Amino acid sequence: MLRTTLAGLRMHKGRLVTTALAIILGVTFVSGTLVFTGTLNESFNAQVKGSADGFAAIVLPDNDQGDGSEPTLLSQRTLDDIAALPEVTEAGGVIRGDTPLLDTEGRVVGNLPTAGVSVGDSTRYSAAEGELPADADEVALATGSARETGHGIGDEVQILDHEGAEHTFTVTGLVDFGVGSEFSFTGAVAFDETTAKEMTGVDGLSEINVTGAQGTTDEAVTEAVAAVAGDAEVLTGQEFGQRLAENAGADSQVLTMALMLFALIAMFVASIVIYNTFAILLAQRQRETALLRCVGAGRGQVFRGALLEAVIIGAVSSAVGVLAGIGVGYAGFAIGGETLGATVSSTSVVIGPAVVVAGLAVGTVMTVLAMLVPAIRSTRVPPLAALRTSATAQGLEQGIGWVRIAGGVALFLLAAALVRWAMALSSSGPSEHGLLVVTLGGFAAFLGVFVLGPLLVRAIVAALGAPMRKLGAAGALAADNTRRSPKRAATAMIALTVGAALITGYSVISASMESTITDQLERQFPVDYTITPQFDTETGEGIPPAVAGRLEDSPAIATVITERTAYTGGGEARTDLPVSAYYGGAVGTDVGASLKSGDLSDLAPGKVVVAEVYAEGRDVGATFTVPTEQGERDFEIAAVTAGTDGLWGVTMDPDDFATYFPDATDAQSVSVRAADGAEDDEVHDAVYAAVEDDPTLQVMSTAQLKNEITDFLDTAFLVIAAMLGLSVLIAVFGIANTMALSVLERTRESALLRAMGLAKGQLSRMLSMEAVLLCLIGAVLGVGLGVVFGWAAGTVVLSDLLLTVPVARIALLIAVAVLAGLLASVLPARTAGRTSITGALASE
Repeated sequence: MLRTTLAGLRMHKGRLVTTALAIILGVTFVSGTLVFTGTLNESFNAQVKGSADGFAAIVLPDNDQGDGSEPTLLSQRTLDDIAALPEVTEAGGVIRGDTPLLDTEGRVVGNLPTAGVSVGDSTRYSAAEGELPADADEVALATGSARETGHGIGDEVQILDHEGAEHTFTVTGLVDFGVGSEFSFTGAVAFDETTAKEMTGVDGLSEINVTGAQGTTDEAVTEAVAAVAGDAEVLTGQEFGQRLAENAGADSQVLTMALMLFALIAMFVASIVIYNTFAILLAQRQRETALLRCVGAGRGQVFRGALLEAVIIGAVSSAVGVLAGIGVGYAGFAIGGETLGATVSSTSVVIGPAVVVAGLAVGTVMTVLAMLVPAIRSTRVPPLAALRTSATAQGLEQGIGWVRIAGGVALFLLAAALVRWAMALSSSGPSEHGLLVVTLGGFAAFLGVFVLGPLLVRAIVAALGAPMRKLGAAGALAADNTRRSPKRAATAMIALTVGAALITGYSVISASMESTITDQLERQFPVDYTITPQFDTETGEGIPPAVAGRLEDSPAIATVITERTAYTGGGEARTDLPVSAYYGGAVGTDVGASLKSGDLSDLAPGKVVVAEVYAEGRDVGATFTVPTEQGERDFEIAAVTAGTDGLWGVTMDPDDFATYFPDATDAQSVSVRAADGAEDDEVHDAVYAAVEDDPTLQVMSTAQLKNEITDFLDTAFLVIAAMLGLSVLIAVFGIANTMALSVLERTRESALLRAMGLAKGQLSRMLSMEAVLLCLIGAVLGVGLGVVFGWAAGTVVLSDLLLTVPVARIALLIAVAVLAGLLASVLPARTAGRTSITGALASE
């Protein structure tokens, strides 16, 4: 049987090319993901650990204060005591505070103040490019801050000190602070120690780096340091580096899981293609199998021979896929690693045993599993089948009956019930469990399509039969060929259905989220510009009243809406209750939010609007107690909001707010609406002129914010669609393989058609129409599933979802399906056209 199996593989190797390609592509994605994320992790580890491994001990403030307060900084005395230890050669302290960096337009960078850090030879930070600052007028930038602002070595930058005064520095170098650190969110600028103390105004150290004496172990140094460091946390450099590596690795693990999800989708689609190919091949080789039975082969030998064939194909294809995956993974790291914060130039490709083992195992096991059902069928071929003269795949169309119909309908009913359950779970807010239930519902619906696929194909082709016959003999023959083999057609197109459903589903989610967020922005603040302060945990200062005054004086501005907010204790369930009021605009007209009950326009003195999370079950008309600067006061609830798109705390009438919170005079935001007829440039200049004295105020236009959201969602869609596109490509290979095997099976039939007058061009058009019809059926079914379950998934994740069906994207997907069908038919059509008429008719 081994020789027979190998001979069969050699004889039919051309028929297995697309199957091998499907396996190779799937394994390439799996192996490439492992190489990419492994190399990325290694880069992260080298970055964060390399900065700490060179020190014997790292001293950190005690993070566990017990009362939730910030950790106490380390004192200069602690540093001196550590430096005086005989086990220590040198100890350096790190000063850290807020020093906002300005961009090229003189505005602060980011929503959080840039961190100012002291660096030097005795600290664990070093220059990735250039040099560390040595003088008072020099500074080094974090590599991320340099990318965001466009500043480079030799440039002059403006930085604000702790009092808001602006200072100019020359950039001498770039520092890689590592991924996963707090500087990933804030950015950082590095000073020498004296300048850092002056700029940050911080009196204390956030970290002490200790170099041990020669011949002293890190553990001994750590023990000695801990004895004089009080309540501070003391770690060896190795332990601290490991902690940093674990924190950085958590981010890459999320990326790994996401990429592996796409890889599993590709492998699932590939398994469908492999199953369909083997089912057709083994069905076409019924006479060969029956002849083996006649000469003494048992059922077990036939079964083992089929599985051996799968093992050989899977192992060889997987090996090729692993090699391709190594190249693809490192190429992806070289292209996108720097964007993710990795150091590409100094990192070598990481190829662990898991890459090879996982790639070979996944590809081979998947191929064997896909072969199981066809292999079992092949054992049922009777020896008398060897007497048949036909080489057609008999038996492949069996099993279409009432049992199949009942099973398919039951699966669709189950899918509907699961979607209904998911909606119930998310009725009170976004639900992770609801998303899981929707996923299960989608899987049940897909199985329903798989079970009822042959009947769906028959119904769709019957509906399209009349218009296809108007296209001539080629169209009529294509419809008849598809309709007479609905099970094969359904199995071929189901892989495309999976890819089309996933792409459509995500398209619906992306487009609906974009529409929903845009609508929420327009309802919350139907304005042109919004001014907000940079978030500063130390001062918590807002926008001075003078800013709103300057805006009100501008003829280009029609409306100025000022939001004032006070935070007050609200009991155990409402700690730090935010209480806000809006001046210059009416709640319900100029300021809006999604409502749960009531009417925003009912807000008046003595009444409040409360977000659902703070209402604690209270509804309109109930009494709500607000702790104020004048003591607790009771208010009537005028409306309850969802709290997801504005008015997320308690909203009070402006007169009441001024009475009960007289000290809250700074604004948390100022929104403006342009005057009728005002030019865009006039409005822009008026807004920026109002904030020119305070560079920490950030200006965001509503149009800019919408564009940023749109760009982000569009970019995410393109990335995800590209990854899901691999499954579509594999599905197209499957359709091409099905067409090629069908052409081989129908060789005599095609020759007879040619003999009866069908031209080569008509034969090619017939096969093209068959392939296009398969792709269209698969794509249309996928689009239907994608729209339904995209809406369901979006609804359970985002409340008040505005369903938006991206018609243009779906039309493009269908156009791609048509093009894919045409491409899938090219080689089979050429093969059919080149076949000798007389030779084919003379053959068995």
